[in-house]
Amino acid sequence: MTDRPEIVCLCGSTRFAEEFRRINLDLTLGGSIVVAPGVFAHAGDRMTDEQKAALDALHLAKIDLADRVLVVNPGGYIGESTRREIGYAHQTGKPVEYTDPPGGPSPTGSRSGK
Repeated sequence: MTDRPEIVCLCGSTRFAEEFRRINLDLTLGGSIVVAPGVFAHAGDRMTDEQKAALDALHLAKIDLADRVLVVNPGGYIGESTRREIGYAHQTGKPVEYTDPPGGPSPTGSRSGK
C-alpha cells in the first residue's frame, strides 16, 4: 500500500474542454493527482501533425503513470483517438471508467462507441 494520492488520467475528446476542467477540479479537490490533455485542439489550440503525434504519445505515457483512467465522454461520445487510448489502457491493465455510458450519439448525431 502506498501513501501517495491516487493518480487519475483523464481521456476523451478535447471538444469537451469545459467538462475536463470541471472533472479535473472535482478530482483534485477530492485529493487525486490528475493527468490530462494539456492542449485542446477543438477549443482553438493549434498544432502541426507532428505535434499531434507527439501529444498522442505523451498521453499514452500519462496513462502509464495513472492508477486508473476516467474517460470524459458526455452523451457517451468516444472518438477514434479516445478509443485508441482506452485500448492502450486495457492492454496495460489500467481500470477504465466513464463519465457517461459509452455509445451515445456523437456531436454530429450518429451513434459512436459501437
